[in-house]
Amino acid sequence: MQLDPTILVIAAAAAVLLLKLLLSRRAPAALVAEKIKGGATVVDVRSEGEFRGGAYRGAINVPLQVLSSKLDRIPKGRPVVVYCASGSRSAMAVRLLKKAGYQDVWNAGGLHHLP
Repeated sequence: MQLDPTILVIAAAAAVLLLKLLLSRRAPAALVAEKIKGGATVVDVRSEGEFRGGAYRGAINVPLQVLSSKLDRIPKGRPVVVYCASGSRSAMAVRLLKKAGYQDVWNAGGLHHLP
């Protein structure tokens, strides 16, 4: 039995969308707002140029590509809220920070998702 190529393309596209959704899952907005209100460090992992173009008030800019070498800029003893443009880079940053020993780390998604 041979599968229809159209079905294969649709299945592959669905798998990619599901994977992206699972990898970039962001925290609920109310939780992010609570963490920020409680003094979380807000980290923007976009590029320096994106950050200069507009950022969340009080956020620090640590671009994803240099995050692992700049961990000293992010306190471990406080909650950390991470954002980017869409939530994909911030999801990667959350995984990196958790591997580095940060425990209270949250993906806020994109800048437009922040309170």
